[in-house]
Amino acid sequence: MALTQKSRKFLEDLHIYLLSSGKNLNEIKEITTELEDHLIEAEANGKSIDQIVGDSPSAYMESISGEMKSDLASWAKYFPLVLLGPIAFTIFGDLLDNGVLAYSLFNIIGMIVYTFLFIMGVSIVFKYTSRKQTSVTKEIIILSLPIIVSMLFYLLVLFLDTMIDTPIVNFGEIGSIVLGSVVFILIIAFSIWSKTIIIPVVLLALFLPDILLKQTALSESSKLIIGMFITY
Repeated sequence: MALTQKSRKFLEDLHIYLLSSGKNLNEIKEITTELEDHLIEAEANGKSIDQIVGDSPSAYMESISGEMKSDLASWAKYFPLVLLGPIAFTIFGDLLDNGVLAYSLFNIIGMIVYTFLFIMGVSIVFKYTSRKQTSVTKEIIILSLPIIVSMLFYLLVLFLDTMIDTPIVNFGEIGSIVLGSVVFILIIAFSIWSKTIIIPVVLLALFLPDILLKQTALSESSKLIIGMFITY
């Protein structure tokens, strides 16, 4: 027997809430599977999810989360990937555009702060939307907030970078190639270690079309349109 849409939505929200609360992945899977079986049995007997979780799904989620231990150690392996992602996008993009990497100390620090702000923002809004049982439209609007805020922060960093004089780290042509190679190797290594290919796939989708289209005689506008289509 299939669950009702409301029950399925609750299980999805519970899964996201526990993930964003730093709980153990295996325990989350066990708990959501057990609850799914319980809901299937209850609905087969004519009970609704409201009779199972009560009037406050938020309180029910918090009670389950409170009974579970946080497992930040198992999540720690993903932080290098998350931190490496924006850095890799910047480095590979600049290598393709300029061929030589040069960043101010202010810019480097700003990129690191931007990444942590984004991680914290996404975690907070995931917990909020899953706990509040919001509509899809409202979820999209709320989830876009950390993206907008972090991007505005980084634009502010780029703007202030032109006004604040800090030491420039110039890698030169050989150093840029070495740095790009090291970042590439780290991405592959971390992806194998954490068993996820998200960053390599996104990097390929973003940059491979530009690399291939640069070898053609197409106009810049055609390259832009075709590149966007291939990326999507």
